[in-house]
Amino acid sequence: MQTQVILWIVFGVIMLGMAILDLGVLNRRAHEVKMKEALIWCAIWIGLALLFNLGIYFTQGSEKALLFLTGYIVEESLSVDNLFVFLVVFSFFQVPKIYQHKILFWGIIGAMLMRALFIGVGVSLMHQFHWIIYVFGVFLVYTGIKLLGKKDEEIDPEKNPVIRLFRKIMPVTPAFEKDRFFIRKDNRIWATPLFIVLLVIETTDVIFAVDSIPAILAITTDSFIVYTSNIFAVMGLRAMFFALAGFMQMFHYLNYGLAVVLTFIGVKMLLADAYKMPVGVALGVILGVLTVSVVASILWKPDGAKAGKHT
Repeated sequence: MQTQVILWIVFGVIMLGMAILDLGVLNRRAHEVKMKEALIWCAIWIGLALLFNLGIYFTQGSEKALLFLTGYIVEESLSVDNLFVFLVVFSFFQVPKIYQHKILFWGIIGAMLMRALFIGVGVSLMHQFHWIIYVFGVFLVYTGIKLLGKKDEEIDPEKNPVIRLFRKIMPVTPAFEKDRFFIRKDNRIWATPLFIVLLVIETTDVIFAVDSIPAILAITTDSFIVYTSNIFAVMGLRAMFFALAGFMQMFHYLNYGLAVVLTFIGVKMLLADAYKMPVGVALGVILGVLTVSVVASILWKPDGAKAGKHT
């Protein structure tokens, strides 16, 4: 218990330090994030996650370290769809590239708080009501099958019910006001379109969390492992967006791989009482499926696929 408290403190220091460095030092002025900068940040976040995983290995053993790594990979892979939605939202609202970093930064801070709540509730339910494991298992299998048959979808952020409700509560300026979320005008507080975009990003993350949290709870119910692996993956998501935004359409078969992963995890959860699958085996299956789907995307282009089309 004392070791885990120390790891919680280390985790908190890393996140706080990186947030201060990111927003307070390196990105004090709004700017467009270029590919080189994005790749450097991707490497930094992956490196930090692996170093933290190494700390878990030396303090809590190989099994906990494998659980962290599996959860991290699952969350990171399931986040690919988030990247596409971010791309659509920024394009729909015509958000200038110099402001996209700020939106994703605060979006991820909100995601950290919401996922803490989701994970806390999920772990508590699974500890108090063991049968909930079967509900989560069925949900993941259903989600995997649904994702397997998913076709191209038109995403219209303006149909977001949270946005429609917000517009009835507070006036919104017709144009961006630099990088500000709110302004005072005519003795009233107005929200800017930048805040509307942030709301879309936040509500989208809630939807994705509904899929990803049960998936990682199928791997372990250790709240420390679940939350830290989830947050390391989410924090690296922003850099990954800027690095991969131009290559999203390359991975035509990744959705199929993610569908298989979700279905596999769901089945694993349903069989948990009858067969406890070794963590190493589960990690191997997940990595194998994702690798095959990425390689297939590179080697074979789907019939009739058009440039710039997401499948």
